[in-house]
Amino acid sequence: MHQDLERKLVSASDIQARVAEMGREIARDYAGKDLLLVGILKGSTIFMADLARQIDIPVAMDYMAVSSYGLSTTSSGVVRILKDLEESIGGRHVLIVEDIVDTGLTLNYLVESLRTRGPVTVKVCVLLDKFERRKVDVEVDYLGFLIPDEFAVGYGLDYRERYRNLADIWVLKPEVYTKQGE
Repeated sequence: MHQDLERKLVSASDIQARVAEMGREIARDYAGKDLLLVGILKGSTIFMADLARQIDIPVAMDYMAVSSYGLSTTSSGVVRILKDLEESIGGRHVLIVEDIVDTGLTLNYLVESLRTRGPVTVKVCVLLDKFERRKVDVEVDYLGFLIPDEFAVGYGLDYRERYRNLADIWVLKPEVYTKQGE
């Protein structure tokens, strides 16, 4: 697996330190509030589990699965909800937990969609931001790391369902995803 990786972008220790800081910020900001973490599957699972353990106030968790990539390496801009929330978000504070934002199209769609369901607030927590790829303005309230426009894998991020299990975040060698016709 490591022969597919070009270089490390973010170390596991840096990830854990930043996730702990983010957890403290979220706990402070939502103290005394009914907070629902909404993880976006599958990429956010590792991040959300680590983040939730760092938030020392009561939280509920739910998940959504969306698709805007299919098997491609770039977003189509068309968002499909594959799995919706199981809990009502009416009257609650919602924090979307996402692994990465690049164009902003998917995240913008999610924020707007969830706002129509009657929550008190909808905010966004993102581990990685490829800001230079942004096509629509989307507000990120809690940010782990800004990264360059490179194909990142590890810590939940994948290419064709592989590499999610890596503890660090890596740049995937272009020949890995270009050899498959992408």
